[in-house]
Amino acid sequence: MINNEVQSKRNYTIPLITITLLFFMWGFITCMNDILIPYLKQLFKLTFFESMLVQFCFFGAYFIGSLIYFLVSTSSGDPINKVGYKKGILFGIYLAAFGCILFYPAATFSSYGLFLGALFVLGLGFTVLQITANAYVSLLGSEDSASSRLNMTQAFNAFGTTIAPVLGGHLIFEFFSAEDGSFSAVATRIPYLIFAGILLLVAILISRVKLPSFQTAEEEIEKGFGALKFNHLKFGVFAMFCYVGGEVAVGSFIISFLEQPQIMNLSEVVSKNYLSLYWGGAMIGRFLGAISLNHSISQQKKALYMLGAAAAVFLVIFSIVDLTFSQISFFLVFIVLNFMAFFVGKSAPARTLSIFAGINVLLLISAMLNQGELAMYSILGIGIFNSIMFSNIYTLAISGLGKYTSQGSSLVVMAILGGAIVPIFQGYLADVFGVQQSFIIPVFCYVAILIFGAYCTKYLSHVKQDADAKSGH
Repeated sequence: MINNEVQSKRNYTIPLITITLLFFMWGFITCMNDILIPYLKQLFKLTFFESMLVQFCFFGAYFIGSLIYFLVSTSSGDPINKVGYKKGILFGIYLAAFGCILFYPAATFSSYGLFLGALFVLGLGFTVLQITANAYVSLLGSEDSASSRLNMTQAFNAFGTTIAPVLGGHLIFEFFSAEDGSFSAVATRIPYLIFAGILLLVAILISRVKLPSFQTAEEEIEKGFGALKFNHLKFGVFAMFCYVGGEVAVGSFIISFLEQPQIMNLSEVVSKNYLSLYWGGAMIGRFLGAISLNHSISQQKKALYMLGAAAAVFLVIFSIVDLTFSQISFFLVFIVLNFMAFFVGKSAPARTLSIFAGINVLLLISAMLNQGELAMYSILGIGIFNSIMFSNIYTLAISGLGKYTSQGSSLVVMAILGGAIVPIFQGYLADVFGVQQSFIIPVFCYVAILIFGAYCTKYLSHVKQDADAKSGH
């Protein structure tokens, strides 16, 4: 077992910065799917359902990769524990880079099937990173600050998703597009080769940096399916399925949503900037979450730091997107609302999760019932309240698992399958009933997350009471 006291005294700044750079690139390339979907839809004349196969193949790889990992861990023990986190991370990067390289033949032969195959390989690479990098970040310091660190690295992951629609959209829709402005598969070749090159550079950097090795004693690795006896883990797996599914589905449909005549009637070139606001909101919320969940900071300092972080990140987003201040000023309202929600949640992960999910349910209903700017603002505001959901669901789901923690973690990662399944269902509804009405699917997702948060609030309260009773308090 890793000594928590010794860990807290070590300086993990350089390793944490290095891994954070990886999180940035990982988020950037993942969000490129939201650019690919409308582009490939027009290029190959696809229905909404067919275009959502992009997310189905990419996030379906998470399920298959995690399932293989889980089955291996139940029969032979944790593979990452045997090879080490560093080798696991490097393998994930190489696999993801290979997936990016596969875009070259896919674009050369202009084959939608090859594009989907490349996305599947890319998703497998990110699956390995999801299993290794998140757990590794939690080990780079004390256990008490693990959730705060994970929110911080996720914030830089969200920074990548914020830049991707603007930079990636510019590369594909404009810079590498055909001279006559027509859609061509060739426009994706060079961008993804660039992404592959950057990933390989990150791999070289990580291979050169001395990363601490964390390996658990072999006898502590639990085989079998014991993790499934915990109800809050099973509920957490379902909540993660709903969260990833809801977030990906909303992000995948934003450009198509803003194209609707009754909404804003915007082109892809303009819509990609608003897509950045959706992901930029997640970045703001994760920075705020990293501060809010840091229990070593006083309430007064928390308020001051959160205010400063929100203002700084908002200015960064403003400098990235090709929009005027008046066009994004509405976002200040969501920042204030997010700030208030954190304090109402009192830094309690379960309570805060329920509050954020409830707000997203209301925003989605508003987007479905209204038109014009109000509908647009409602859908874009969802991002900032998605912010802490991954880290909160993840930590709540594996809370109190003890020797089953590693096994439970792989099950939670497997639930990222929601990003493959939920958009497909929404795509079908969009074809049948229209894009605006199809957002009823994410509504159900966030209702489930709200219930999970409420369940964990009650469950953790009982666990604490039992622990206090046993200790004689």
